[in-house]
Amino acid sequence: MDELVALVDADGVVCGSAPRSVMRRDNLRHSATGVLVRNSAGDIYVHRRTPTKDVYPACYDFMAGGVIDAGEDPYDAVVRELAEELGITGAELTKLPEGDYADEFTNYHAYLYTCVWDGPVVHQPEEVAWGAWMTPAELVRRLDEWTFVPDTSALLGAYIRSLA
Repeated sequence: MDELVALVDADGVVCGSAPRSVMRRDNLRHSATGVLVRNSAGDIYVHRRTPTKDVYPACYDFMAGGVIDAGEDPYDAVVRELAEELGITGAELTKLPEGDYADEFTNYHAYLYTCVWDGPVVHQPEEVAWGAWMTPAELVRRLDEWTFVPDTSALLGAYIRSLA
C-alpha cells in the first residue's frame, strides 16, 4: 500500500497528507529527515543509492534519511530512517539547523541531524547499493567528481567543505 506522507506549508507546518506516489507525481511540499553520520575519527559515511529509488536513483549521498509519514514526529522519523537505511540504532543524535530544498523532483522542509557511530553499518538492500567512510577532504574531492544528490549537497555542502 502507498504510504501516507505528511504535507507541509511554506513555514514547515503540517497541513495535510497524500500518498507518496501523489506527493512525488505532483512534487508536493513535504517534510523529510537527514542524518550526517560520522565516526569518532571524523570520517563521514557516504553511500550510493540504488537505481530503483524514486528520486535521484543511483546517486551518491552523505546523509541517511527520508520522508516523514503522516502523523509521525520528525525525531521519530529520523530514528526510523537511520535504522532502516544503515542499521544504526541507539546513536545520540545532535540537531543541525533545519533547511528547505526544492527542485523539479522534490520540495521539502528538512529536519537535519548528525551523529557519531563506530559500530557496524548494515545497508537496506532496497535503498543502499554501496557505502564507505571518507575523510571530509576526500568527500569534498568526490563532490566535484561523482554525481551526488543535489538536495544533500545544497543543504550540507558548505558545512562539509568547512570540515575539510
